[in-house]
Amino acid sequence: MAGPKPSKPSIIRTNIYSLTLILFLCIFSYLFGLWQHGDPTSLLPATTSATTVVDIACSTATATAPKAIDFTAHHVAATSSEAVMKTYPLCNISYSEYTPCQDGKRSLKFSRRRLIYRERHCPAKNELLKCRVPAPYGYRNPFAWPTSRDLVWYANVPHKELTVEKAVQNWIRYEGDRFRFPGGGTMFPNGADAYIDDIGKLINLNDGSIRTAIDTGCGVASWGAYLLSRNIITMSFAPRDTHEAQVQFALERGVPALIGVLAAERLPYPSRAFDMAHCSRCLIPWNQFGGIYLIEVDRVLRPGGYWILSGPPINWKKHARGWQRTKEDLNKEQTAIENVAKSLCWEKIKEKGDIAIWRKPINHLNCKTNQKLSQNPPFCPVQDPDKAWYTQMGTCLTRLPEVSSNRETAGGELAKWPQRLNAVPPRISKGTVKGITPEIFQQNSELWKKRLSYYKTMNNQLGQSGRYRNILDMNAHLGGFAAALIDFPVWVMNVVPAEAKINTLGVIYERGLIGTYTNWCEAMSTYPRTYDLIHADSVFSLYKDRCETEDILLEMDRILRPEGGVIFRDDVDELVKVKRIIDALKWQSQIVDHEDGPLEREKLLFAVKLYWTAPAEEAASKSS
Repeated sequence: MAGPKPSKPSIIRTNIYSLTLILFLCIFSYLFGLWQHGDPTSLLPATTSATTVVDIACSTATATAPKAIDFTAHHVAATSSEAVMKTYPLCNISYSEYTPCQDGKRSLKFSRRRLIYRERHCPAKNELLKCRVPAPYGYRNPFAWPTSRDLVWYANVPHKELTVEKAVQNWIRYEGDRFRFPGGGTMFPNGADAYIDDIGKLINLNDGSIRTAIDTGCGVASWGAYLLSRNIITMSFAPRDTHEAQVQFALERGVPALIGVLAAERLPYPSRAFDMAHCSRCLIPWNQFGGIYLIEVDRVLRPGGYWILSGPPINWKKHARGWQRTKEDLNKEQTAIENVAKSLCWEKIKEKGDIAIWRKPINHLNCKTNQKLSQNPPFCPVQDPDKAWYTQMGTCLTRLPEVSSNRETAGGELAKWPQRLNAVPPRISKGTVKGITPEIFQQNSELWKKRLSYYKTMNNQLGQSGRYRNILDMNAHLGGFAAALIDFPVWVMNVVPAEAKINTLGVIYERGLIGTYTNWCEAMSTYPRTYDLIHADSVFSLYKDRCETEDILLEMDRILRPEGGVIFRDDVDELVKVKRIIDALKWQSQIVDHEDGPLEREKLLFAVKLYWTAPAEEAASKSS
């Protein structure tokens, strides 16, 4: 049975209570929200009492608006006001060709025996320059390749000494505002092309089996320059000596080169790196000091690789008088060289005219039998043959990897060029590079193709033929960046830092690319203004707490040409520090997102070194 029906006044009272409660809750919610998002004090009147009513009229309300969203970056590296304000003055014009680790004055403190004083001797930390090395007054961008092979602006390398000293050898000519390089050399006055043709009649230079070469005592690197048209890339090196600026001329020509010397330390290259080694009157005493220099060539020469020697003592019967030496002396020297080569198990395959060629065996099976009989030189104890940064040479024979038959190539047979570039390198396929599998290698190659495409959207000059020629990759890993650039008219110096967790330089050479070891806490073995473009992938993360960021950047400034470019990849914190310093170096720069989007901590920093030179008055005072 239904209950009694409520009366009408009761219903009205209930509705009034409900409406009052709802109105109170709405007003309270509004005021509470306004207090949260605005200035709490704006809701307070000037004076208050228990009976005060706050009148909030819609048409006149002036409550504080919510604070604007702050888009300013808050994730920045800690710094000091001193670092922000630091500036880097210009060095004196006398430093325009400064090479810190091959400084002439410093070298005089070291032994002249075996040319030790010509090796790397870097300044102490308190001797480091904190200024910007100037280009000479009148400096101009180099000629584009291949014109640069034959022409260099005089203002860029203002040295005429070689035009006089090597005049009859056709090295270099001075023509008004430029130098011309006819391609001649001490042992090839008719030109490097004709000389290389003569070598090509003795060994096959055209089938892709020879890709990497090393030229010891390279002069102005004409041999390497003319091999490039045959798809052979040469690491040319020479000391900084009385032949002023020979390596600098090579670099201005757009030819790979480094300052270096065969003295007491290993060359900064891995074992089994080069298909061919060359010496054309390089004045290296191959037969002295127990044959130590040929033993070092053997270390860096690939199994089955060639050593080419021209000049003294080869063809001594014809040239003895011109060389101003006795036939007996020259014959004795050649016999001693032949004996050293034989002790290394090399085979002399040709001697024709001024050229002699030896070949290294493809493995050491037969050599081990011979060494047991002669014991000269002995095989090295078990060691890392790729360790070559401030490592002393030895008078022992570097062991080749083990093989199971006479026909097997020690360390694995390489594909011919150009297939060699993308084939899995033997060091990886045999599992001798820790943590790198064939799958990782192939993924890395594809990754760098993707990254290069992204770089080109950020820097459209990367796609312009002739804009860049000499490129440096400061932390090359597997050489993926250089491999992605292979169709461009450029060459890349692939650096594997001495501090890298994995030594991958041997892999880079097995791809048919070139490179070197370097410690970026020190200066590189090259002249100022060497490179048109520098790529720095995770360099500053690697060297964090090892040395000062500014010292690495000042070295980059030294070796980068005016109007040269830099691409940094690194953690955002490191790039913030880098940008602050390169702003003080007067570079233009911009940080951009990673190719995979803004959520990645790794960012990119694109930079350009502005054009500037030493003042005209300084240049005039130097020349006088």
